[in-house]
Amino acid sequence: MKKSEIRKIYLEKRNNLSQGEISLFSKEIFKNFNDYFKPISNQKIHIFIPIEKFKEINTQLFIDYFLSRNIKVFVPKIVDTKLISVEIFSDTQFETNNWGISEPISNEDAKVLDFDFVITPLLYCDFKGNRVGYGKGFYDQFFENISTNSKKSELIILTPMI
Repeated sequence: MKKSEIRKIYLEKRNNLSQGEISLFSKEIFKNFNDYFKPISNQKIHIFIPIEKFKEINTQLFIDYFLSRNIKVFVPKIVDTKLISVEIFSDTQFETNNWGISEPISNEDAKVLDFDFVITPLLYCDFKGNRVGYGKGFYDQFFENISTNSKKSELIILTPMI
């Protein structure tokens, strides 16, 4: 099956999720991530900010938890045509970009390449970890530049299949 076909199928499945299901999946994924990976103080985690209209999971659960445990949190921001990593803190100011994505106001790339974990959005991945995203290629480019030791956590692996 082609990526475009997979995208269409899983976008439709996700669009059929209720807010209650998204909330439940978010909590389950959060629990599964912490139980499996056991993040600790001073680790560096890159995590996406969800696009609500795409019914992505609530990653604010993760972010609040990480910040409360002195885990360094980085989020993506698109500057020109490149995805950069911006470190955030509990008082970081955000704005909504043209795509409806909340991003930090800062354009300062943290230039971190050795993340302990990278949590990415996606629509589907197989058991070998082959990822199907939204098709823009931002994360593919990002993955080429970060350390091969970074653990990439595609959240679909940690959640019930929809």
